[in-house]
Amino acid sequence: MVRNYGDNCEIAAQASQGAIALIRTSGEHCLELLATVFSRPKALLEAQGNSVVYGWINDLHGAPVDETLINVYRAPRSYTGENSADILCHGGTAAVHAIMETLRKAGFEDALPGEFTFRAFVNGKIDLTRSESVMEIVSARTKNALEHAVKRLSGALEREIKAIRDKLLEAVSEAELFLDYPEDEIDEEPDLFQKAAEEALQKLKSLAVSYERERLYQEGALAVIAGRPNAGKSSLFNALLNEDRSIVTEIPGTTRDWIEAHTSIDGIPLRLVDTAGLRSLSSGVEFYKDAETQGISRSKNLIEDADIILYTVDASIGPDEDDKNFISDHINNSLVLVWNKIDLLETISAPQTEKNIQTAPVIPVSAVTGKGLDELCAVIGDLLKKKTQKISQQDDVTASFTSVQAGLGTQRQKELTEKAVSALEEALELAKKEESLDLIAPLLRESLNALGTITGEVSTADILEIMFSRFCLGK
Repeated sequence: MVRNYGDNCEIAAQASQGAIALIRTSGEHCLELLATVFSRPKALLEAQGNSVVYGWINDLHGAPVDETLINVYRAPRSYTGENSADILCHGGTAAVHAIMETLRKAGFEDALPGEFTFRAFVNGKIDLTRSESVMEIVSARTKNALEHAVKRLSGALEREIKAIRDKLLEAVSEAELFLDYPEDEIDEEPDLFQKAAEEALQKLKSLAVSYERERLYQEGALAVIAGRPNAGKSSLFNALLNEDRSIVTEIPGTTRDWIEAHTSIDGIPLRLVDTAGLRSLSSGVEFYKDAETQGISRSKNLIEDADIILYTVDASIGPDEDDKNFISDHINNSLVLVWNKIDLLETISAPQTEKNIQTAPVIPVSAVTGKGLDELCAVIGDLLKKKTQKISQQDDVTASFTSVQAGLGTQRQKELTEKAVSALEEALELAKKEESLDLIAPLLRESLNALGTITGEVSTADILEIMFSRFCLGK
């Protein structure tokens, strides 16, 4: 039988693993079902909420399966808002599988992905912004990403949206008041809604652009190491990671494809990519030539998508015309010129005096000795910080941006916020043209409904199912 997220049944799923595993259960009768396979059923059924009961999980024939501790939660004081129990058992694969099979025979259904959080939302324990932050916390790769997700889980984004909705409700109420009653029956001016709508719009714009900042903390930036063959790109890649990941030889063109690894700088995740050397291929064995041609093509595609380009030049040779042309073409794309192999020089030349590269940050380094790597990381960190700060300068909303306590964490939230902005802008534009409130009021309502959809006050079953199906099992 195919199950749906709205099914009112008892569910179970493994929620964590390790030396001690956690199996989560929930549902109105979950404690009664669990008692049928527990060595101390009376103690379990009489346990108070937020208490722990020791005992064994037994199979339906009474044979012991595993020694456990069961955390008991009584509705509504549980994660899901239902009666719930978390089973702490030994973390071996066989033990967990045996307990799960026992629970199925006792009457539990396997939980769908995200079903526990879905039930928490349905039962009013959390709104949709908090629900989505659960998976953000699970996938956070840095401390900063975790802190931002925890802020949303604590309700900061929900409160920010509620404050904007309250302001929008004020505008809607003012507008609809004049639709319900003739203007000569009330003392107020019919354009009073505009002030509240404009305040809401400023905050909405600030909220909309915050997504790019939050996306950077969640997903990270793409930093591509580019340059001619044998410029020391792979050595630089390994040095920045402090591990031997990419093959390094003195033969030009060793890297025929790209290789990537994940790190972080200043709390922002960084996807670091070592690419094939950029050069023209006019001769060579066809197989290798074709492979390198494809590698160079892929390198160019990555460069186009890069947030930061670490263009590497062999300092013992200096830049040629192709280097200078590349640097000139990409000077405004967060380009950093890495003046590599300075260990081969008695003195470090001044690459910034080159006409074509004087406006790019120039960092002399030695990927072999490590000299200059700290300075390079500092420059990368500064560029990443500028990307997060740049958001506050967009759309002339710098002043109101500082009032935003939490940013948007998902693409869904961003799209709905932009929908609210668009409807509100159209409403205010019509108001400036002194159009009828019959045209303006529906747009104000559209903006209000978009915000309600973000938090889940306005939602559909299809949207909820798509959202929660992306969660992990046991969440």
